[in-house]
Amino acid sequence: MSQTMADPTGGMRRTGAVTAMDSWLLKKFVHAIGAPPVSFALWDGADICASDAEPVGRVVIHDRKTFMHMLLNPNLGFGDGFAAGAIEVEGDLIACLEALLRAMPAGADTGVLARLTGLLPKTHANTPAGSRANIRRHYDIGNDFYRLWLDEELVYTCAYYAGETDTLERAQVRKMDHVCRKLRLRPGETVVEAGCGWGALARHMARHYGVKVRAYNISHEQIRYAQERARAEGLDDRVEYIEDDYRNITGEYDVFASVGLLEHVGPENYRTLGAVIDCSLKENGRGLIHSVARHREQPMGEWIEKRIFPGSYVPSLRQMMDIFEPYAFSVLDVENLRLHYARTLREWLQRFDRARETIEQMYDATFVRAWRLYLGGCSASFASGDLQLLQVLFARQRCNDVPWTRAHLYRD
Repeated sequence: MSQTMADPTGGMRRTGAVTAMDSWLLKKFVHAIGAPPVSFALWDGADICASDAEPVGRVVIHDRKTFMHMLLNPNLGFGDGFAAGAIEVEGDLIACLEALLRAMPAGADTGVLARLTGLLPKTHANTPAGSRANIRRHYDIGNDFYRLWLDEELVYTCAYYAGETDTLERAQVRKMDHVCRKLRLRPGETVVEAGCGWGALARHMARHYGVKVRAYNISHEQIRYAQERARAEGLDDRVEYIEDDYRNITGEYDVFASVGLLEHVGPENYRTLGAVIDCSLKENGRGLIHSVARHREQPMGEWIEKRIFPGSYVPSLRQMMDIFEPYAFSVLDVENLRLHYARTLREWLQRFDRARETIEQMYDATFVRAWRLYLGGCSASFASGDLQLLQVLFARQRCNDVPWTRAHLYRD
C-alpha cells in the first residue's frame, strides 16, 4: 500500500508505507553513526533515538529513495536530501549537526558504497584552468549575495574574537590586525598576497601598516570589487590587485601572506606553492598561511566538494609541511583558531537566515537550504573538532630577526 504526501520542495510525491525493514535499517544506521542524541524519523514512522540523553534535534526523512541514498552514502545522501527538502532538521541546526559529528566514528561518513567499491570522492582538478572553473562556481555567483550576510568589508574567512561582546565587524578587523602583527609589518615593506578575496586584508595592511601590497586572485568578481574599493579609498597607489593565478606570482617581497587560499590548492600542488613562496621572498623574508585543516589526513566530504566548493581539500598539519620543508622554511608559530571559526560561521548563518527571503528570490529554495547546511555544518565541524583553523607563521631558515616572545601580538 502506498500513500501520497506533500513534497517539501513543492508538489506531491508518492512513497510507500514504512516497513519493518525500513525501521530495522534506520536503527542499524543510527547505531552505525555512533548513536547520537538525535531523534530520527521516517516518512510515517515513529521516532528512533539510540542515545539515553535528551535529543537535541530531530531528523525527518520524507521518502524511501532519499533514505536509501543516505544509507549508501551518508555524506552525499544527507546533503542532497536536505537541499531538496526531502530531509528536514527540527531544532537548532548547528546543535543537531554538532551532536551527529561528535558521535560519529572515524570513517563512518564515507558511506557503504564508497567502502565496498573502494571509491573515494574525487576532487575537481586544480590545474590553472580547473582552478578558475572551480572558483567561478563559488565566488563569482554574485557580490550582492555575499553583501547580504558578510561584514562590511566582505571578509570571508575566520574572524578573531576578543570576547563575547565583539561584533562580527570588530572581530574581522581584529583578525586582520592579528595577521599583520604576526607578520610584524613595517612601513615601506612589500607584501605579496595569494588569494585575496574581496581585498580587505590588503587594504588594511596598506592603510594601517604603511606597506605596499600586490594581491593575486582568479575570481573576476572579487578582483573587480577590490580594485573599485581601492580607488574609492585612495589606496590604489599602495595596493595592486591582479587577476591571476598564485602560480604566476612574480617579483621579490619582504612578506608572503595567504588567508583562505590553501583550501583551493590541493595537496598535489603544495610543493608548487612552496616553490612560488621560495622565489618570492627576500633573503630575510617571512610569511603566514591561514587555512582550514584537519587533525589527520582524510578525503574531502563528497557533498561539499561536489555541491559547494569544487576542487576543495582540507589538509592536515603534516600535509601542510610539504609547503615548507622542501625549501627549508622555519616554522615559527602555529595557532589553532577553530572555536573562532565556529562562532564566525554561526554569525554568518544568523545573517543569512535574516536575508533568507531575499536570497531565495535571487536563486531558489534548494540553493538556500544547501547554503544553510554548508554554513551550519561547517560551524558544527569546528565546534566538534572535526575541522581546525590553523595559522602557520614561517620565515627563511637563516632569519634571526624574530621576536623572543608573543607579547607583540597582544598589545592594545
